[in-house]
Amino acid sequence: AESGVPQLVQPMIWDYAADLDVEGKVQLIEKYRRCGFSKVWFASAFKGATGVNQSLTLIGHHLKNHLQWLKVASSSPTNVLEGIALTGWQRYDHFSVLCELLPVAIPSVAVCLQALKNGGYSEKIKENVEKLLGMSNLETDTFMR
Repeated sequence: AESGVPQLVQPMIWDYAADLDVEGKVQLIEKYRRCGFSKVWFASAFKGATGVNQSLTLIGHHLKNHLQWLKVASSSPTNVLEGIALTGWQRYDHFSVLCELLPVAIPSVAVCLQALKNGGYSEKIKENVEKLLGMSNLETDTFMR
C-alpha cells in the first residue's frame, strides 16, 4: 500500500473453472482491498479454456463459470468490481494448434453475455439467445450439432 501501486493499477483475477471457489475469490478480493486496491477485475472465458486441442465449445462449462463469477460479485463489497473480461483463447501457447475457432464459439459468447447482462440464466434467456442467433435448439450441456 505504501508503494502507491494500488493507485496506479487494478488487479485482474483470472479463473476459467466451471466450479471456481467463490469463497476463495471473495477472500482474495478482501486481501487486495486490505492492500489498498479499491477495484478489481474478473477474467472469464467463453471459449478456448477447456483443452489444448478442443475443437468445439462446450457452452455449459463457460456458462457455469460466468454464473460462479456472478456469485463472487454478489458476495463481494459493493463497488469493488470494475468489470469482467470475457476472454476467448485461440491457442494455449504459440507452439500449439488452434483451438475452438470463433465461429463455433459465437453461441457461447452470446449465452455468457446474456447471463452476465441479466444476472443469471433461465429458459427465457435461452429462448432470447436462440432468437438472436436464429437457432431452434441451443444446447448447453452437449456439443452443438
